[in-house]
Amino acid sequence: MTTPPTIPVAKPIIGDEERAEVDRVLRSGMVAQGPEVATFEEEFAAALVAGRECVAVNSGTSGLHLGLLAAGIGPGDEVIVPSFTFAATANSVALTGATPVFADIEPDSFCLDPASVAAVVTDRTRGIMPVHLYGQSADMAGLGSIAQQHGLALFEDAAQAHGATFEGRPVGTLGTFGTFSLYPTKNMTSGEGGMVSCDGDVAHRVRLLRNQGMAKQYANELVGLNNRMTDIHAAIGRVQLRRLAGWTEDRRGNAAFLDAHLENVVVPTVREGSTHVYHQYTIRVDGDRDGMVQALREEHGVGSGVYYPIPNHRLPSFDLDIDLPETERAARQVISLPVHPSLSTGDLERVVEAVNAVAKAGA
Repeated sequence: MTTPPTIPVAKPIIGDEERAEVDRVLRSGMVAQGPEVATFEEEFAAALVAGRECVAVNSGTSGLHLGLLAAGIGPGDEVIVPSFTFAATANSVALTGATPVFADIEPDSFCLDPASVAAVVTDRTRGIMPVHLYGQSADMAGLGSIAQQHGLALFEDAAQAHGATFEGRPVGTLGTFGTFSLYPTKNMTSGEGGMVSCDGDVAHRVRLLRNQGMAKQYANELVGLNNRMTDIHAAIGRVQLRRLAGWTEDRRGNAAFLDAHLENVVVPTVREGSTHVYHQYTIRVDGDRDGMVQALREEHGVGSGVYYPIPNHRLPSFDLDIDLPETERAARQVISLPVHPSLSTGDLERVVEAVNAVAKAGA
């Protein structure tokens, strides 16, 4: 019997239109940051962050780093971040010379827990940087209340949350800045890249910082970096942006199918008043999580991912002895299942059948 192909946990969609747009830019001779980037910034702002100014950069990590620098974060400062996320969040704080301070997460959303954040505020704390993890907003009301009480800034890591909302407002408009990743596995891609949504002086400084500190060639106003996006990447991003709304609806529909049919696992919850864009569809399992991942792959041809198996505070790069029980529990239990727009009904049925069988058997 022929084994069906493995269903991947993520599948970037790059089509003929993206290829044609790349060819158009190459033929133009303008391949570095130029008019294509400027147009992409305007279109991204209009589509996803209610017209807030956007600055394109070469990665989501660069966006976080430059946003923090532009907001004045530096040596001696502390910024509170989750430990249950990709290391880029804490890395970006450390790269400014500031100290990332790790707080615990909510058990339902996997996002920063305001109560845990409040417990680690010190006189050196300058900001709070939640991650809108897996495509759902953090509790920006609870975190905003803490920020207001202590005179802190809010910074948004929206790398996984293109189009998500909190109480009717788009993520990326709820803090001093918000940063989106355009890595190939995200809900939309530019091949590689990032976008920073920000206003006023912060936007001006991000633009300078991404371009060696220059607004005018050779007139460097501050010490900057080369974190520019190319017109080639922007051309890909513009096509993907036009398709994002449809892809997001596909992700939500796929998530609803999984919600309705999965058994013996804890399916994702959606925060009341928010929209989830399902960058990942992440379940919790009791027992042998790694055994389930292996069984899904080897016995059923269903790919999955564990995001994230090692909390940031336990990575060798930070190596801190702190107590974050919900973070540790999530790191032991989470599995992300395929939810991407390329899934067919048959694929979804295979995922459900496989998960239910393995969960019932106890992995």
